[in-house]
Amino acid sequence: MLRAGMIRKLASGLYTWLPTGVRVLKKVENIVREEMNNAGAIEVSMPVVQPADLWQESGRWEQYGPELLRFVDRGERPFVLGPTHEEVITDLIRNELSSYKQLPLNFYQIQTKFRDECVRVSASCVPANS
Repeated sequence: MLRAGMIRKLASGLYTWLPTGVRVLKKVENIVREEMNNAGAIEVSMPVVQPADLWQESGRWEQYGPELLRFVDRGERPFVLGPTHEEVITDLIRNELSSYKQLPLNFYQIQTKFRDECVRVSASCVPANS
């Protein structure tokens, strides 16, 4: 995609989508969206910023380690940039589902994720896409 002029590297793991790349990305998203909708799935859009309490409740606040991008807001409340959305979708279902008769439910979303991942090279850890 770099050689095709669809994206430009900004920093390790960070890319800017150029016009051709955006068109390709949108076409792929629309194909996925059409197939998911045809399969009966329901598209949702969950927040990128997620409250830490959901992650603490699931136990993954500690388990996720340094890959979880954490920060606090002006009120000193902890949040994360969502590397995944299991905690958020679980909270959504817990608060919206009132009867088993509403099942089955099949949700999906198309969204950017945030992970500070590394690639293992022998015994060291090198940031992904460095």
